[in-house]
Amino acid sequence: MGRPPEVFVRPVTMTEGQRLQRIGRTARDPVKLRRAIVVLMSAQGQAVPDIAHLLDCSQEYVRGVIHAFNDIGFGALDPKWSGGRPKTISEPARRQIRLIARCRPRDLGLPFSAWSLAKLAEYLAGTGVVASISRESLRQILRAGGVSWQAAKTWKAPADPAFIAKMRRVLDLYDHPPAGGRVICADLCRYRDYAEGLCWRLSSA
Repeated sequence: MGRPPEVFVRPVTMTEGQRLQRIGRTARDPVKLRRAIVVLMSAQGQAVPDIAHLLDCSQEYVRGVIHAFNDIGFGALDPKWSGGRPKTISEPARRQIRLIARCRPRDLGLPFSAWSLAKLAEYLAGTGVVASISRESLRQILRAGGVSWQAAKTWKAPADPAFIAKMRRVLDLYDHPPAGGRVICADLCRYRDYAEGLCWRLSSA
């Protein structure tokens, strides 16, 4: 596979450059600040891989910001702008990703004890949870679900040896709810270090 063609922002005017610099100095929102830095660095001739490396984000994210700025201008820096293509990862898959991220890798038969974004992305693709996923997309999915690995020192593994099988049954209910009924799930992950669910099948009234 060849290297993707380089992408740069369109030529910016003096006024636009000054505005970008002001945003870089005064922006309080980290999303807006990061996007402004991407545009500034690209305008200065920095290549996408170099920007991605400096900001510790994916090249896909950098290209998305650049393309958006070229298309709609400063609106692309607004945190309310979601950017990129429409979501290709379904909500059930996102829930499964967060649940797996809360599991200890060794309990899934893996030869390491802690996740990294790269290892988790590789596992998700290898097990068919997603076809592929970038580190930036994975980071956003975990952040949106409040998943953090900083508490790994106090990890308490599930005592139930059938935990993985139960987890899969719960997730299957999300994807295939009972006909004419409802699935109600109480997420207990707030109170424990691993995610469990209690699901009840209720017949329709």
